[in-house]
Amino acid sequence: MNRKLVIGDIHGGLKALIQVLERAKVTENDTLIFLGDYVDGWSESPQVLDFLIELDKKQNCFFIRGNHDDLLLSYLKTNTYKVEWFLHGGKSTVDAYEQVDELTKNKHIDFLEKLTPYHLDHENRLFIHAGFTNLKGVEFEFFKPLFYWDRTLWELALALDENIGFENELYPSRLKLYKEIYIGHTPTTKINKTIPINKACIWNVDSGAAFTGPLTILDVDSKEFWQSEPLVDLYPAENGRN
Repeated sequence: MNRKLVIGDIHGGLKALIQVLERAKVTENDTLIFLGDYVDGWSESPQVLDFLIELDKKQNCFFIRGNHDDLLLSYLKTNTYKVEWFLHGGKSTVDAYEQVDELTKNKHIDFLEKLTPYHLDHENRLFIHAGFTNLKGVEFEFFKPLFYWDRTLWELALALDENIGFENELYPSRLKLYKEIYIGHTPTTKINKTIPINKACIWNVDSGAAFTGPLTILDVDSKEFWQSEPLVDLYPAENGRN
């Protein structure tokens, strides 16, 4: 098989990542697109980055930048952090990196600096951590950090009246630009779901792994998906971002 698989927010849950790759029977022939937020939440953020760096040597991978990844990069380069990050999963990451040597930290800085803002495939399918705001699309976005901070795109899809047809002048312009858009960032647990959710052209693959949900991997062609056990069960002695 030569599948294209998209993976939701991992948030330091290496056990879940290994489990979900096994459940999906991922092979070196598959292309893997990671939607970002590899760190913050569970205790194995450094180990997740080590795993991804090695995985990239074996098969075709795309690593998209998430907001938590950007916060970690800033911390590793400056050894300072904002209190907001510390309150939203950063503490577990800071604690974990106290056990990491400088050589590994530099490898992680290199990995984080090379993360891509988004991936657009040949079928006009967009893969991005959070969203975008420019009505002409990602190439015209003025403030690039919105790629990993925006929530309005998902909120727009959730609020869209399903009776408004695609050709209607009231149909949102942003939702007409791409065949499909795959995002993470805003967990589906916020609407009491623990599976990937499709609204309009958007697929949200963040099934709440940072909190009480599982990690999800989804085949973008067949829409079949696989999930890990909930991370609260895989890390019973930890709180994650709960």
